[in-house]
Amino acid sequence: MLRRTFCFLLASAALSAGAHAQDLKTLNFGIISTESSSNLKSAWQPLVDDLSKALGVEVKPFFASDYAGIIEGMRFNKVQVAWYGNKSAMEAVDRAQGEVFASVIDKDGNPGYWSVLLVNKSSPINSVEDVIKQGKTLSYGAGDPNSTSGTLVPGYYLWAANKVDPKTLFKNVRVSNHETNLLSVINGQVDVAVNNTEALERYRISTGKNPQDQVKVIWKSPLIPADPMVYRTDLPADVKTKLRDFFVNYGKGANAEHELAVLKGLTYKGFRASDNGQLVPIRQLEYAKEKARVEADTAMNAGEKSKRIADLDQKLAALEKQAPTAKQ
Repeated sequence: MLRRTFCFLLASAALSAGAHAQDLKTLNFGIISTESSSNLKSAWQPLVDDLSKALGVEVKPFFASDYAGIIEGMRFNKVQVAWYGNKSAMEAVDRAQGEVFASVIDKDGNPGYWSVLLVNKSSPINSVEDVIKQGKTLSYGAGDPNSTSGTLVPGYYLWAANKVDPKTLFKNVRVSNHETNLLSVINGQVDVAVNNTEALERYRISTGKNPQDQVKVIWKSPLIPADPMVYRTDLPADVKTKLRDFFVNYGKGANAEHELAVLKGLTYKGFRASDNGQLVPIRQLEYAKEKARVEADTAMNAGEKSKRIADLDQKLAALEKQAPTAKQ
């Protein structure tokens, strides 16, 4: 599936990249696969339509079966603007000519969200300790490999902190999106699954049901920086300005009533200006996780281990000097 998607993106990019560079008759808006594409389309389409009007350019939603598909889409200029999580945004910045220009504000005004570990409400499991003790008898719903809240954050703060690897801890592991993981816990298809607070809120809005009546949160992460909006660095300067202005001012202008209703469907209060600086904590987390892995590697040559740890320490020290610059 991924190989076919990659080949399609590569071939079509070769045909269309020149056209996009000369005149922007269309923009593709990438939407990461946190849930089914039909649900995502219904939530995002009104905003996409408003963006089309504001830019005077047709904007089309772009979906893929996983996060990597959106990153590759931006890499080959089949996606010019995208909503990402922080880890996938970092990949887009590093590999796909991406640049963070805004981030979301949740409905309560929080500057971020939280990763959570869920079990069914009726489950006898009540803690991470219970999960670790019973792991060999349990099934686990994991997140997309490029998901911040589904893989990166729990990988470090939950699994590495408890010195366990979910791949070997559980009886079986199934990788899926947030929506599927939540429904799988509710319906008893997996015993435990990772998720996030934004997905729980979207479930409450879309179904009218309180997820807390059906699942238990047995672990909650530190705050994760709010989801970033990313555009390609080679977009014309005036288009970048229009994109930034559209998102930062969405829900505040003459059409505020309509726009606030659209934002409510997305579980957002609005957007704030941001830049690549908001990814610094995520980079720190990646390096810290890698350092912990290297330190625990008993098979690695002592000299190589020392060199690798020194290199990671140097990278961490350099990042420490860079403060996140998300703007209010």
